[in-house]
Amino acid sequence: MNYSRFFSFRESDDASRPFLEHLDDLRRMVIKIAITLVVAMMGSFFFRGILAAFIQKPLMLVDPSRVGSLQSLGVADSMTISLELSFYAGFILSFPLLLLFVGEFLFPALNQAEKRLIIPVTAASFFLFVLGVSFSYYVVLPGTLDFFFRDAKAMHWVPTWTVRDYYSFTTQFLIAFGVAFEMPIVVLILVKLGFLNSTTLRKTRSIAIVTIFTIAAFITPSPDLMTYLLMGVPMVLLYEVCILLARWVEVPADDTALELRVERDSMDDTEIRGPH
Repeated sequence: MNYSRFFSFRESDDASRPFLEHLDDLRRMVIKIAITLVVAMMGSFFFRGILAAFIQKPLMLVDPSRVGSLQSLGVADSMTISLELSFYAGFILSFPLLLLFVGEFLFPALNQAEKRLIIPVTAASFFLFVLGVSFSYYVVLPGTLDFFFRDAKAMHWVPTWTVRDYYSFTTQFLIAFGVAFEMPIVVLILVKLGFLNSTTLRKTRSIAIVTIFTIAAFITPSPDLMTYLLMGVPMVLLYEVCILLARWVEVPADDTALELRVERDSMDDTEIRGPH
C-alpha cells in the first residue's frame, strides 16, 4: 500500500481544474476521515471497560455510592454506550490526523515553508483540544455533577440517573470544552489568511466577549451559572491570547505590499523572457 498518497498534499492548479475533480478530492478526504475514525473506534472498543471507569470517576468524586446506582433501562444500553464511548475516544485519538486531512483538502496551494507548519499547527490543535477536555474533566465536570446532585436533593427528589443520560451528558460536556479551546487555532488561521488582524481583534473585543458567552450558553450541556462561567471565562482569556499571537504571526502591511510587488515583477519578467 502506498501510504504517501494517504498523507500528501495534492498539487494546486485549482484555477484550471473542473468542478468534478474538486468533488473527487472531497470524496477522498471523507473516505480517509471515515477510515481513520473507524479504525480508531474499533481500537477503542476493546478498552470500553477502562473508558467506562474513566467517565464514571468524576461521579465517584461527588458520591462514590452513585456509581453502583446508575440504572440501565435499555436492553442494549451496554452495547450502545460502549459504541458511543468508542466513537468519542476514537475521535479524540485520531483528531490530529483528521485535522491533517482537512488541511490537505483546504490548503493545497501552500508553499513548502507553510506546509511545514501544518504538523506544528496540528500538534497545537491536538494539545488545545486535550487541554480543554482535561480542564472540563478535572475542574468543571465534578462541580457540575455535584451541583445537580445537591439541587435534586434540595427539591426533595432522589437523584436517580440512568447510564444513558449520564454518559451522554458527560461525553458531550467534555467534547464541548475541547472544541471551545480550539479558538486560538481558528483565529490564527484567519489571521494568516488575511481575514483578521490584531487591530480588528482589539476593536471587536466587546462584541467577541458577548459572542463568546452567547456561544457558551448554547454549547454548555448544563444551565447552571458556574458551568457557564467556567466555559466562558477561559474562552475570553483565550481570545486575549489570540490577540497577542495575532500580533506575532501577522505580516506587516509594508511587507505584504513588497511581496506582492516582487511577485508581480517576477511574473512580468517571465512574460518578457517567454518560455525557454
